[in-house]
Amino acid sequence: MFKKILVANRGEIALRVMRTCREMGIRTVAVYSTVDRNMLHVRYADEAYCIGEGPPLESYLNYPKILEVARTAGADAVHPGYGFLSERTEFAEACAAAGITFIGPKPDAVRLLGDKVSARRTMIAAGVPVVPGTEGRVGADEAMRLAPGIGFPLLIKAAAGGGGKGIRHVGSADEIANAVRVASSEAQSAFGDGGVFLERFLSPVRHIEVQILADAHGHAVALGERECSVQRRHQKLLEESPSTVITPEIRGRMMAAAVAAAKASGYENAGTVEFLFDPKTQEFYFLEVNTRLQVEHPVTEWLCGRDLVRDQIRIAAGEPLGFAQDDVVLRGAAIECRIAAEDPYNNYLPSLGRIDFVSEPSGPGVRVDSSIFSGIEIPYFYDPMLAKLICWGQDRPQAIARMKRALGEYVVVGVQTNIPFHLQLLDDPRFVAGEVHTGFLDGEFKMRARERDPGDEQVALLVAAVLSHTRRNGNGSVAAALAATANGWRDAGRQRLLRGPVTAHQQGSRWRRNTV
Repeated sequence: MFKKILVANRGEIALRVMRTCREMGIRTVAVYSTVDRNMLHVRYADEAYCIGEGPPLESYLNYPKILEVARTAGADAVHPGYGFLSERTEFAEACAAAGITFIGPKPDAVRLLGDKVSARRTMIAAGVPVVPGTEGRVGADEAMRLAPGIGFPLLIKAAAGGGGKGIRHVGSADEIANAVRVASSEAQSAFGDGGVFLERFLSPVRHIEVQILADAHGHAVALGERECSVQRRHQKLLEESPSTVITPEIRGRMMAAAVAAAKASGYENAGTVEFLFDPKTQEFYFLEVNTRLQVEHPVTEWLCGRDLVRDQIRIAAGEPLGFAQDDVVLRGAAIECRIAAEDPYNNYLPSLGRIDFVSEPSGPGVRVDSSIFSGIEIPYFYDPMLAKLICWGQDRPQAIARMKRALGEYVVVGVQTNIPFHLQLLDDPRFVAGEVHTGFLDGEFKMRARERDPGDEQVALLVAAVLSHTRRNGNGSVAAALAATANGWRDAGRQRLLRGPVTAHQQGSRWRRNTV
C-alpha cells in the first residue's frame, strides 16, 4: 500500500480524498496556488507546496511542477480528483515515467475513452448500443453529406473533452457548415483538438450514468445508476439515485452494458459510463465514459455503503476488488445538490468575493462535502462550486424532505448562492413526480421572483451592523458575532430567516452595499 499520496487538486475534492487517506494511514501532500494558500485542504494535508499563481495553467494544470513536488515530497502516488488533470493522458503517462502511480485508469484507456469517436467504435464492437451518428470525425463537407442519413435535428459534438464545450444543435442542412466551424473552433480552444462528429439529437431524453469499478485482475462491477438529467447548458446541477424511470430489468441491462464497456476498453479503477435513455422507446444509448471520480460519487456511496476513493486507492495499489456483482446491494435513495457561488435571480452570474459567515447543515442522512469557511475569499480563476450537499432517505420522498430541510439550514453570508434555485426545484411538481429531462431547466423550469418577508430589511440592517462593527474591531470576531446573531434570530422565533429565498446568503452583498 502507498505511504504518501499527492492530491493534484483543490477545494472539497482534495479534502475529501485526504480524509480517506488519513483513515487508511496514508500521509498526504497538498498543492496550492497563491490564491488558495488559506484553503482547508492546504491546512489538512501533512505537507503542502505552492505550485504557482492563480490561473490554472500556472498551477493546477502545470503537471511538470506537480511531479517535481511529488518527487521532492517522496510521494509514491498521485490522486487527480476530478477536473484539471484527471483525464489528461499526458499526465498519466508522465506519472508512469516518473515511477509514480497515477490513481486512475491506465494511459491507454484514458486515451481510448477520452476520444469520443474511438470510444464509440469500441462500444459498437463490444455490442453496447450507441446513439446513431458518424463513426469517425467529419469536416463541413462530409457533415453536409452524411447528416440527412442521420436525421434532423442533430448535434455537432467535439471528439475530445466534455463539460458541454464544442457542442452545437443543428435543425436543418443549411446550419451545418457554420455549426461545424464554430464547434471545431471551440473544441480546439478548450481541448487542443478541433475534431468533431455527428450524433442524432434525442429529445426529450434522460441522462443516466452507471458507476463502475474494475481492477487489474479482470474483475469489474457496476454500482447502480445515477440520474443526471437536471442540467443547465449541459452542466449538471442535481443528481440522484435511483432514477425514477429505470426499472429493475432496464437497470440490469444497463449495468451489464457498463461492465462490458469497461472490459472492452481494458479499464481499471473507478469510472462512469454515461447513457442517454429515451423514455418513449425505453431504450438506452452509450454516451461516453468519464475516466475519473465524478463530482456526484457520494450519491452512489450513500446507496451501496462503499468509499469509492478507498476503492480507487486499493485498485491502484494492485489489490483485487474483493467483492462481486452479486454482493452489490443498493439501499434507499440519495440526492446531491451542487452549491455554487452564483446568482439564480441574475442569469446565474458568478458571485465572487468574501464569505463573511457560513453555517452548514447536519443531522440524519445529511452529508456536506465542502471546503469553505467564514472569511474565505472565492477566487475567479476556478469553478464557482462551493460545496456538495448530499442527502439520503429510505425512499425518494424522504430524501427530498431531508434535502429541503438541509438547504433551509444552509447559511452563507457574503456571496450569492444557488440555494434558492434548489429549493424551488425541489418544490416543482414535475421534479417531485420524477418527470425531468435534459432540456427541463433550459426550456420548462422558470425561477419564481425573489420572495420577500416584512422582516427582511430589518435582518439586513442587523447583518450589516454586525459586519460593520466587527470589521472596525478586527475581522477575527466576524464568525462568532454572526453566529450569536443567528442564535438571537432563532430565540426570537425567526426560523424563516434561516430558510429558503430570504436567507442572508442570497442578499447579503447587496444589503451591505446599501447599509454599511
